Amino acid sequence: MTKRAIITGITGQDGSYLAELLLAQGYEVIGVVRRSSSPNLWRIEHLLDRVTLRPADLLDQLSLVRIIQDVRPDEFYNLAAMSFVPASWDQPLLTGEYNAMGVTRMLEAIRQVDPGIRIYQASSSEMYGRVREVPQTELTPFYPRSPYGVSKVFGHYITVNYRESYGMFACSGILFNHESPRRGLEFVTRKVSDGVARIKLGLADHLSLGNLDAHRDWGFAGDYVRAMWQMLQQEQADDFVIATGVAHSVRELVELAFAHVDLDWEEHVRIDPKLLRPAEVDHLIGDAAKAKQELGWEPSVSFQQLVAMMVDADLERLSSPSGHRAATLQPRF
Repeated sequence: MTKRAIITGITGQDGSYLAELLLAQGYEVIGVVRRSSSPNLWRIEHLLDRVTLRPADLLDQLSLVRIIQDVRPDEFYNLAAMSFVPASWDQPLLTGEYNAMGVTRMLEAIRQVDPGIRIYQASSSEMYGRVREVPQTELTPFYPRSPYGVSKVFGHYITVNYRESYGMFACSGILFNHESPRRGLEFVTRKVSDGVARIKLGLADHLSLGNLDAHRDWGFAGDYVRAMWQMLQQEQADDFVIATGVAHSVRELVELAFAHVDLDWEEHVRIDPKLLRPAEVDHLIGDAAKAKQELGWEPSVSFQQLVAMMVDADLERLSSPSGHRAATLQPRF
């Protein structure tokens, strides 16, 4: 019997890779999209004839109840969120509505319709914030340093609460930074790869960045969605850190990206104080030992390979006649 899965946030980076994975596994995939005057479907254009898109919104619980009643999925992946950390200071209330109360609406809708549905909730390494220990595990205390991180802590613990209170199969993946050519242009990895490509092609002469000393544990999004799926195939629901276990600075990212196209980064990078966060997170490095042992999960793409992949993709995109069209589309949901 064909399994059926609902993905919120299907138009985002992770949603598009997850949809590809589930289709390859033989699933029927239903993607949740918010009604919008300008829908951003560029990441899933190649999948539109193989997935079903349905309107619903994490701010509207009735819409969630209806889609769950209609679809009756085996699995529900909640990837929709206000996902850009700096913007969460500009819109803290809306961030909380989506990332905290939205998760509660989703869980409650599933509990009302069919509590047997298996649930994946997208948690985040930003929950650790001002880290209590290095590296971070599933047991490391949270100390979020942004409205985004705070909202994700609520979403994480309400998922745990529904699992323990109602016996629901609800997992949270504490994913560290994961990137790809489908990453939004507002994120630093994509900003760098896009900027390097523009400078190489003569479309720009410099790249403005904030804190070059910030460190992140960066992996490939395609590897990380595989972990999401693996979590829902286990006998027992649990929470897992997904990470490479190696941190790199923004400076290393910049050096690798410019070196990949034979340019000297110091000639092109400018530091802009306006791009600094009000409160920076510290040394985020994840320990994915539990996922490796219990899920058999391993990352397959190195940091160097990831940077090269992203720069090459942006070079190709910006060299093509339609390249500038995709560059203007930056969905966060």
